[in-house]
Amino acid sequence: MAYSEEIRRRRTFAIVSHPDAGKTTLTEKLLLFGGAIHVAGAVKSNKIRKTATSDWMEIEKQRGISVATSVMAFDYANHKINILDTPGHQDFAEDTFRTLTAVDSVIIVIDAAKGVEAQTRKLMEVCRMRKTPVIVFVNKLDREGKDAFDLLDEIEEELQIKVRPLSWPIDMGQRFKGAYNIFEQKLDLYTPSKQYVTEYIEFKDVNNPELENHIGAPLAAKLREDLELIEGVYPVFDVETYLKGDIAPVFFGSALNNFGVKELLDCFIRIAPSPRPVQALERIVEPEEDNFAGFIFKIHANMDPNHRSCIAFVKICSGKFERNAIYKHVRFNKTMRFSSPTAFMAQKKEVLDEAFAGDIIGLPDTGNFKIGDTLTAGEELHFKGLPSFSPEMFKYIENADPMKAKQLNKGIEQLMDEGVAQLFTNQFNGRKIIGTVGQLQFEVIQYRLLHEYGAQCKWEPISLYKACWIESDNTQMLDNFKKRKSQYMALDKEGRDVYLADSSYVLTMAQQDFPDIKFHFTSEF
Repeated sequence: MAYSEEIRRRRTFAIVSHPDAGKTTLTEKLLLFGGAIHVAGAVKSNKIRKTATSDWMEIEKQRGISVATSVMAFDYANHKINILDTPGHQDFAEDTFRTLTAVDSVIIVIDAAKGVEAQTRKLMEVCRMRKTPVIVFVNKLDREGKDAFDLLDEIEEELQIKVRPLSWPIDMGQRFKGAYNIFEQKLDLYTPSKQYVTEYIEFKDVNNPELENHIGAPLAAKLREDLELIEGVYPVFDVETYLKGDIAPVFFGSALNNFGVKELLDCFIRIAPSPRPVQALERIVEPEEDNFAGFIFKIHANMDPNHRSCIAFVKICSGKFERNAIYKHVRFNKTMRFSSPTAFMAQKKEVLDEAFAGDIIGLPDTGNFKIGDTLTAGEELHFKGLPSFSPEMFKYIENADPMKAKQLNKGIEQLMDEGVAQLFTNQFNGRKIIGTVGQLQFEVIQYRLLHEYGAQCKWEPISLYKACWIESDNTQMLDNFKKRKSQYMALDKEGRDVYLADSSYVLTMAQQDFPDIKFHFTSEF
């Protein structure tokens, strides 16, 4: 078990939040502490400031939002940290849901002024379902926001999880003085003019009159009162309860001003889980096993636009991955060898010789992989829980430049492999329909087709309610259904039957009229 030491020093986590809560800014500052970058970038781009490392796609720089999960790895305090910065925008939720299957813990970023927002609630449901441990970072304390106790109540109520503050803010906005680090019993003072924490002062005993010298008598009295209330109201912090996903430690800070980020990171590497066992259909896979096993949770087309290459992101679940070793592609039942597996720093890649359980690696993909595929040292394993949801918005996609039909088809094929949207081919008229979960996806697809593939597309409206995958043991009933609904039958990319219902009423009637047909709303069945 020579790997166990390597595996124990791994921390693989996702940073999730509602758009604009400061997720990408926090990622930048974590990378800064890890020495992975030397100047932190800004999300809102202008010509002078550097853009964020994790927002590297052209459209992300223009819009100032993340539209794809990016992976970054660095070393910090003898730990190997793998961060996945996810899109906050709900139109890209599917990418985020899939990313959550590849991490061992999660940091949720909440805006101190806005509190818990809709998208955060949805993401927390996925964490709860998977029992993923969660740490909450309340951001933007350098601006006016809600009262800290009110925020904690809101987090408990909205995210349905018990909380325990491990740091506590001393005022906020213009009057923000810093935070008391309950976890390490230190006072961290904030100096607005500088972009870093100026002093850490050990304070085992907050009743020490020295406190008044640093933050003044009124704030010192309030801090003592608050800390007393915290001890009385919130459960004592217990690492085991956190690892079970039953309690969320809360930190306060300002990612933009680099305040509270180091405290979060120092606590995180001490309490967050190293890689955990993963449930496969056949058995539970332990990280310390000798044999390699991993699954593909994301595919990204054109990480390097000069080479038109796709990269498959693999989460290693057990053992050690070695370059040029022979591994089994379970779905194809054939062996493959990888000569240039890569480690990531967002878009920058470097070839690696080995990787361990918990790591995320990239494999060049020439069309061999689908999301959910398994690679092993030879065993038949299938990892579950990587759904494609039924799209809610549909449009016909048409070629706007007949000379570029080949580029358009190649672009559609590669972008659909990423799982950002789904392609259906109408069996009645052969037209291609793109289904997405949000309007913004259509703009991103159009933009990327033009800028990455040189292909122009145009959209045509189509009024549909939902896509359902259908199956039945009653072949006669299935044939009758397909004949009757022939105009609304399509094939997905795998060639499976999909019924495109045009209204909820029609769908309900179809389910009643054809009781032997199963209607599925995710592609995993």
